[in-house]
Formats: sequence, structure tokens, C-alpha cells
Amino acid sequence: MKIWISYDMEGVAGIVDWDQCRPGSDGYAQGCALLLDEVNAAIEGAVAGGATEVLLNDSHSRMSNLDPRAVVHPDKVRFITGRHKPMYMMQGLDSSVDGAFLVGYHGSISGAPSVLSHTYNPEVFTGARVNGTWVGESGINALVTSHHGVPIALVTGDEVTWDETEPFAPDAEHVVTKTSITRASADALHPTESCRRIRAAAQTAVERIPQMRDRSIDAPATLELDVATADMADVATWVGGVDRTATRTIAISGDDLLSVFTRFVAVNYITRQAGGR
Repeated sequence: MKIWISYDMEGVAGIVDWDQCRPGSDGYAQGCALLLDEVNAAIEGAVAGGATEVLLNDSHSRMSNLDPRAVVHPDKVRFITGRHKPMYMMQGLDSSVDGAFLVGYHGSISGAPSVLSHTYNPEVFTGARVNGTWVGESGINALVTSHHGVPIALVTGDEVTWDETEPFAPDAEHVVTKTSITRASADALHPTESCRRIRAAAQTAVERIPQMRDRSIDAPATLELDVATADMADVATWVGGVDRTATRTIAISGDDLLSVFTRFVAVNYITRQAGGR
């Protein structure tokens, strides 16, 4: 049983400020420690449920946030870390994976108030829709899980994260680590309790994977993206197969869900220049 884990940071219990998420900031060490505990809890639960292999994909910021020596089950865990990965948050997810875990995820930039909400690059993307449904990063990433026929088995983050992910993970176990008050405040579980719940949910998720639906997005699919400026929309069309449908809206469509996602990744990288990054 192979479990793949994409972990972000903003959805972790106790994290409510960018200072905890940005390398070099005063609070970053605390943020990494809180993230490590939740990732370890997910691994422990997965192994208890029968996972024989766990592949981690660091999906936050520079994508090298954890000390590998501190991760549990070294005999079963492998790491994908570092920036500029061609599949970004979804690197390493393929048809050999039995179940996907999304740990520490957060709400979208266009949805209800959610702590530290954004959708990939907050300087560029102001909204995203898959087949007309508003999505955050989890919904965009579901293009890849659906392509490979891998169920999203566990989701952790605030309540907005789960609300936005549930349509794409109808059978998943989930843990609401905090309830967002604003984009900068939340009513959170104690980190120890959050980890306890994640551990239990991960074990149940692995045990239930054989009964989970493995496709949440049907082809053909269209990913629509609203961007901050007309310049960004223009730059996005430099990627083949990207159409400009309005002054600040682009669309990526196709029968191949993986191709839709990889074109999005190219747009994400190229528009960083127009966005000042």
C-alpha cells in the first residue's frame, strides 16, 4: 500500500501568520515544528492502517521545510523536496499510488475567509474554477489525482479547506484543524489534539481506500483562472493551449486532465514575472 502526501503549511493548527510560514522569518522555526508534527502524525496513522511505502512531496514555499532526520518511519518514507518541480505540489503522484493525503492545506483566495488563504500565487491568481466550480489548490490538484485514478483519502486544514475540497474528495477522511475567523485569525485545536485526530483519520483512510472513488473530475475539463491584471492574462497566453476569455480571465481546456494541470503549472511559473516574482 503506497501513500503519497502533499503537505502545505497554512492549514496546520497553530499557524495563523505569514511570519510562521516564510523562511528567514522569526516565527518560521515554530511553523516548521508544528508542520513536522502533523506530517509525522499522518505518516504514523498511514503505517498503522497498512501503508508499506510513504512518499512525501513538500509543497510549501521553497518546498524544503522539514528536517528529514526528524521524520518518522525512515524505513518506509521517501522525500521529494526543492523548488521548480515540473508537477509542483503534485510531484511524485502517479498510478502506482494507492491513496493521496493533502496535509496542512488552506482555503482559496476567492472563497470564504480562511487563514492565510491564497491560490498558488496570491500576487497573480484571484480566482479559479474547474468545470464552473470555484476551487482552491486542492481542486486544481485533483486534476492530477483524477487523471491517475488515485483517490484523495485524507484532507487536513481549516473548515473552508474541507468545504472546498469535499466535492473532489467525496470519500475522504478529514480533520478540521482550526475554524477561521478572518484571514489572520482562527479558533484552533491544540496541536497535540490536532495530531491525535490526524493520526486516527490517516489510519482509517488507509483502511478505507479500497472502497473510495478514484476519480472526482471527468474529462473534458476546463480550468478557468482570474488574474490580477490584464498584463498577466496576456503573458499567460504565451503558454500553448491557454486561451484568454476576458480581460483578466484565461481558460485551459482538454480531454487530458494531466495536460490541463501541466499547462497551469507553466502559467503559474511564467506569470510570476508579470507579478513581480
